[in-house]
Amino acid sequence: MCPNRAIRSMNGCDWFWQTNFMSPATDDHMPFAESLRRGHLGRLAASYRRKNNDVTLSIMRRFTFCAGHRLVGHEGKCQNLHGHNYVAEIYVTGQQQDAIGRILDFKLLKSRCKEWLDENWDHTFVLWKEDENGLAAIRQSQPHRIFELDSNPTAENMATYLLKEVCPKILEGTGATAFKVRLWESEETCAEVSL
Repeated sequence: MCPNRAIRSMNGCDWFWQTNFMSPATDDHMPFAESLRRGHLGRLAASYRRKNNDVTLSIMRRFTFCAGHRLVGHEGKCQNLHGHNYVAEIYVTGQQQDAIGRILDFKLLKSRCKEWLDENWDHTFVLWKEDENGLAAIRQSQPHRIFELDSNPTAENMATYLLKEVCPKILEGTGATAFKVRLWESEETCAEVSL
């Protein structure tokens, strides 16, 4: 008998344990490694989804990058070229879990998002493509990195760009979809966009 039977009975998990982790011939608890070898973990995830189809699962990964920008038409200091230590939070959901029970491996989410951020926004000036003055100023220095955005690079517009343009491309083929991005410009200020 499993030593946690009383706890499992109290929280209603007996069905999962009996269906997926009990040895068919006895009432003995199947060791976790053995259940993995036999592929029972995938059945557990599938069973959980069948019993709880109203549950939505999501994951989030946080990324940091440094970038400069300026806001054309801003009434204060942000009209000047300046930079931030940004923190981007990417929220992902999926229709199915894999055999291990994941929507998406955190390592895969990290590598795809970090690669895009490193190649495009980290240590780069993110400027509005119509900001001729700002673009000209940065282009005068060598070397330089510029990412031209279709809109003024507010936290709101940058978060929207990540969610609508970047995430669908970098998550293609994973079965996962980004549904929310939160972009922090500082410890006190952030913008959030959701689908």
